Amino acid sequence: MNEERYILFDQYLQGELTVDEKHNLEKQLSEDTELASEFESFKEMHFQLENKFGQEQDREIFKENLTRISDKYFHKKQNKVVSLKPWYFAAAASVIIMFGLFFFDYKHYPNFEDYNHPESAYFTERGVSEAILKQAENNFNGRRYETAIPIFEMILKENNSEEIKYFYAVSLLQVGKYVKAENIFKELEAGNSVYKEKAKWNLALSKLKQGKYDDCKAILQTISQDYEDYDEVEQLLEELD
Repeated sequence: MNEERYILFDQYLQGELTVDEKHNLEKQLSEDTELASEFESFKEMHFQLENKFGQEQDREIFKENLTRISDKYFHKKQNKVVSLKPWYFAAAASVIIMFGLFFFDYKHYPNFEDYNHPESAYFTERGVSEAILKQAENNFNGRRYETAIPIFEMILKENNSEEIKYFYAVSLLQVGKYVKAENIFKELEAGNSVYKEKAKWNLALSKLKQGKYDDCKAILQTISQDYEDYDEVEQLLEELD
């Protein structure tokens, strides 16, 4: 990712873009899956840094060390000081991590993307147009979640099945609509369908993505050992300890 994109992403998150600039970026994100993926990675890195260095004293220590080390990779030809905007932190930190130089004594938290492996959808619902189901299926499996969401909402008006609700909630989680997603996961968790344990797992992932690590751990501990991917549950719990 280039520096200009970091700046643009940071300005968007900080609410510094004009209405037109914001609209243009959102349009690009909806049309360019690679750009959308980079934006999600930036948000995740930005959020992780906010959590790691929330205390002012820790942040200042990190800035001093990061400035010294990252100069090697981000040095401008002109000998002038570069202010450490959030995008600069993310860019510098990502390079430091890449080269194995992130040796500061801070707790490492697991990353959402390491556990984000949505299963493929194969719908066979009745009472719904086969063409519409196929659209939802293709967009979900193609990770075009923003496009899939309104299609799921259309389907749910005709068929409020647990299967459709589950994949709809997963789509919401992928685009950061946490409240809606978690409400559906909790509803599925309270039932007895095949999506009960999957809903718990995704609810935990939602907390992980938001940096709510204690909540994530508490939910993971309620997942049955019979859950098909319980090995990932154990691995994530181990990382959170």
